[in-house]
Amino acid sequence: MAAHREAAHRKPKQRLFTGPAARTAATLALAGAATATALEGAAQADPQLTPAQVEAKVDRLYHDAEVATEKYNGAKEEAAASEKSLEALRDEAARRTERLNAARDALGSFAAAQYRSAGIDPAVRLALSSDPDEYLERASYEDRAGDRQAGALQGVRRQVGEIAQLRARAQDELEVLTSRRADLKKHKDAVRAKLADARKLLAGLTAGQRADYERSADAAHGGSAVRADRGVPRGSVAAPNARAAQAVAFAYGALGKPYVWGATGPSSFDCSGLTQAAWRAAGVSLPRTTYTQINAGQRVSQSELAPGDLVFFYSGVTHVGLYIGGGQMIHAPRPGAPVRIAPISEMPFAGATRVA
Repeated sequence: MAAHREAAHRKPKQRLFTGPAARTAATLALAGAATATALEGAAQADPQLTPAQVEAKVDRLYHDAEVATEKYNGAKEEAAASEKSLEALRDEAARRTERLNAARDALGSFAAAQYRSAGIDPAVRLALSSDPDEYLERASYEDRAGDRQAGALQGVRRQVGEIAQLRARAQDELEVLTSRRADLKKHKDAVRAKLADARKLLAGLTAGQRADYERSADAAHGGSAVRADRGVPRGSVAAPNARAAQAVAFAYGALGKPYVWGATGPSSFDCSGLTQAAWRAAGVSLPRTTYTQINAGQRVSQSELAPGDLVFFYSGVTHVGLYIGGGQMIHAPRPGAPVRIAPISEMPFAGATRVA
């Protein structure tokens, strides 16, 4: 009876499929797993972008990269100024420390000499002196020397305070430099990330689609290899002065050179690097970024433009070109597009500045 109850409570063994039944079960299991995986992947995958959407997104990434480039240029200029200021403060502190050490040495020598002669009472020295007149003359000299010593001591104290102030200023400047270097790295990383994203999107296009994108981008930026003979004939619009003419001549000479973010020439440029280099060739120093160059001269309206004027675009003043007349400019457009002539109507106009 006990054996019967034990048998009744014992779990039945599961029967394994064999032969065709086993193959059918395995096939169904694999199909179910594959379906689940496919559904999960479809849920996680990004929606497929059309070539037109890819092109629009790439253009936006290039524009964002240019915004970050100008911020990088500004941070780089500020970091360089901080480095120069810090170096000047440290040099001045070192020079003053040398003068302080010399003053301390002189003061120490005087104090040692005074200590050696201070053991004899002045009345005794007068009594022992073979020449009282000579003694009195020496005593007067020592009084004057004591006054000089007091003045030297005061000078040492002043120098110590000045050096402490210089070192405090240097420490403050070091903190500013550290912050600006962090900004520099942040903007550099942002530029690289935007350009990497753009390259990744373009890599997803077919060769034909990439060629179509390049053609449409070139058309939007004035043509693929625009030279003076396909834009405004060189010299057809007179510059207002010799310096403006020199800046325009430099820009013509830069046609065809590649766009490289952060570059100021002579072999490659970004947009503000090109305008800065052009005016530098004319003997005029411009600031580094678009948003500082727009304030580097006299503002002019679009109807007043003359060759050599700086023309700016977008609401954030993130792009600049050099006007050459006839509604045309020379500019460095974007990565992959060399310095070229293009109409100023191709981008949202933000203002213009006449440098000289």
